[in-house]
Amino acid sequence: MGQQEKVSTSLASAVSEDISASLAGVDAELDRRYPGDPGTRQPVHTVYVPGNLFDAGTIRSWGDQALASLDEHAPDAATFAAVLGLSDELAEDVYGRVRAKLEREPIEDLRVDFEDGYAGTDEDHDAARAARIITEACADLTAAPYMGIRMKCMESAVRDRGIRTTDVFLTGLMEHGGLPDGLVLTLPKVTYPEQVTAFVRLLEAFEKAHGLDAGRLGFEIQIETSQAILAADGTATVARMIDAAEGRATGLHYGTFDYSACLGVSAAYQASDHPAADHAKAIMQVAAAGTGVRVSDGSTNVLPVGPTAHVHEAWKLHYGLTRRALARAYYQGWDMHPGHIPTRYAAVFAFYREGFQAAAKRLSAYANHAGGDVMDEPATAKALSSYLLRGIDCGALDTAEVDALTGLTRADLDRFAAPRRGDLTATAQ
Repeated sequence: MGQQEKVSTSLASAVSEDISASLAGVDAELDRRYPGDPGTRQPVHTVYVPGNLFDAGTIRSWGDQALASLDEHAPDAATFAAVLGLSDELAEDVYGRVRAKLEREPIEDLRVDFEDGYAGTDEDHDAARAARIITEACADLTAAPYMGIRMKCMESAVRDRGIRTTDVFLTGLMEHGGLPDGLVLTLPKVTYPEQVTAFVRLLEAFEKAHGLDAGRLGFEIQIETSQAILAADGTATVARMIDAAEGRATGLHYGTFDYSACLGVSAAYQASDHPAADHAKAIMQVAAAGTGVRVSDGSTNVLPVGPTAHVHEAWKLHYGLTRRALARAYYQGWDMHPGHIPTRYAAVFAFYREGFQAAAKRLSAYANHAGGDVMDEPATAKALSSYLLRGIDCGALDTAEVDALTGLTRADLDRFAAPRRGDLTATAQ
């Protein structure tokens, strides 16, 4: 053994203590503002169903319609793969997983819509009915993992109606047994942080009225106006909105068509891959990074209906947009029609199946301190684990195959995916 080096220092311990004391406020701010991802499942999509049309059979009906669309326009794996450009290696696996998903869990996140899509004549009745149906679905295990409502916005013309619908719906849930675990509320057309603050006050009042824990009710913020991205003073409004939510914001959802129209983009070019959309989502993504608030892409309004040729073109478009979003770390989007669901899951499953083996081997090598052709950092191990966990959660990957290839349990993956702040190196030890 070599000679042990003498270790000397020049500074008194008081120097370190003084520096730590001076940064105590920053440490507290980091913990408050950037707690990191919550580590819960993020749905791959959100389906919006008008409140006047939503009923107990909606979820199963969407699954059945999606399966019927496959039966008619892509009755086998080879046809489906040819439409989407899937490799021969993935074709059978992806097609089989898509069909199984449509039978088992066709919708991961459902929002009963009382905003743009609502055309009912008795909103009170429809909101109360939605609360009852969701409660019953949770009880008989037919609910989507996440369900809730989109109320009207906080602008003056519809504010009272939005507040009342929120109250009716939440009160109905409480009367039928309480708030379900997968409850999600979506606040649309937010332009000013003060509108977020107002919604926070509304939820606080409801919690106090029912003796709920403070902060029990969270909500998503929809970004549908240019002012939600850039304020008049040049600041990023969306970042201020997250702060105004006081820890209740769970997601930022991009509204493709309202936002595009706000900027004057003509109807023919309103799409989630327009440069204006990329700019808005990039700002959303940076503002949300580290906060625990997740970002969702928008939708396409090109519906896969009609003749097979048109359905195939619509499927290609939707598949391509979904793959594009996934590559840009937008892991969630909106689906407007049952015919979109097959290509949503095909895109998601192909995304995770294609990269599964490489990601698993890299994470295994990192966890076991083994050599390889890529030198990964702890932050990359976090990204690799998150990738595998998302694949498992949506059904693209099986827990057993991930365990077999990585040698890691689900608990191990969770640990790599969500290290404590300032403790990234702990996962490498």
